[in-house]
Amino acid sequence: MPYKFVQKILQHLQLREAWVIFFVLGNVMINFPFLRIFNQPVSLFGYPLMFWYFTFGWGASIFVVYLFTITLEDPAEKQDNHEKQV
Repeated sequence: MPYKFVQKILQHLQLREAWVIFFVLGNVMINFPFLRIFNQPVSLFGYPLMFWYFTFGWGASIFVVYLFTITLEDPAEKQDNHEKQV
């Protein structure tokens, strides 16, 4: 991916509304309707479908939090970058 495209996406992820949206989405995904969908007597590679749902859901939520945290910049580092440009 081009560097500018990645930077543009990361800047949009820093919005406060995005934090709220992902928080609500995470809560919805661990409530009844979604759990009912994945609570089936089906297994993939010997593991129940619910196991895979929680494993990949947990991993995806950690990845989203990682994306949010790399967009946050330390105020001292931000000031150093500004001083270098001036």
